[in-house]
Amino acid sequence: MRNMRKIKFGVILVLTGSLLLSGCASMNKTTKGAAVGTAAGGAMGAVIGKAAGNTALGAIIGATVGGATGAIIGREMDKQAAEIEQTVPDAKVERVGEGITVEFSSAVLFGFDQSDLSTDAKANLDKLVKVLNTYPDTNIEVQGHTDSKGSETYNQTLSEKRAGSVSTYLTANQINAERITTKGFGETLPEYDNETEEGRAQNRRVEFLITANEKMIAEAAAEAQK
Repeated sequence: MRNMRKIKFGVILVLTGSLLLSGCASMNKTTKGAAVGTAAGGAMGAVIGKAAGNTALGAIIGATVGGATGAIIGREMDKQAAEIEQTVPDAKVERVGEGITVEFSSAVLFGFDQSDLSTDAKANLDKLVKVLNTYPDTNIEVQGHTDSKGSETYNQTLSEKRAGSVSTYLTANQINAERITTKGFGETLPEYDNETEEGRAQNRRVEFLITANEKMIAEAAAEAQK
């Protein structure tokens, strides 16, 4: 909760600065938009990334490009997110900054206390792979998370194994390994209340963080200059 208060306060500061900047009469609309976008992207990324630690929110917004380039990237991400939502109904899809988060409950992908992908998991990942291959100019971070039951060491290992199983499946299905980063966070980054069974079930999850790669950024920057 403390982190979320920091995040909200940081967002307010950034938006206030952006509004002040947008009031500068000497700027034309294009220059003003690029300046606001860059300020909001860089500053908001720094504030939120620091406040949220290495969560999906912080990782994606911390990588924000901003400006006209960021707006072009955002439009591409809008299209990709919409396709994932339509194609993979069992996933929770969110547009964050200039990226996308895709969240699967561990119950969708794994049996209890297991790291081997279930048959249903492979069917869901096959749907996601289809969209990811349609948009090859993105990076994909696969994160494994657990609840707080059990030892920290055990949960850390389980989260790493689960993220690894997912990444291995992606590369076995034509996703370029250079696009993928794999991380396990164990119980350290809960998004839900570990004091309830429902919250613990939600914390047992695998997240995909989808962001623009260098090629997409370069092409968006070139388009922004036209």
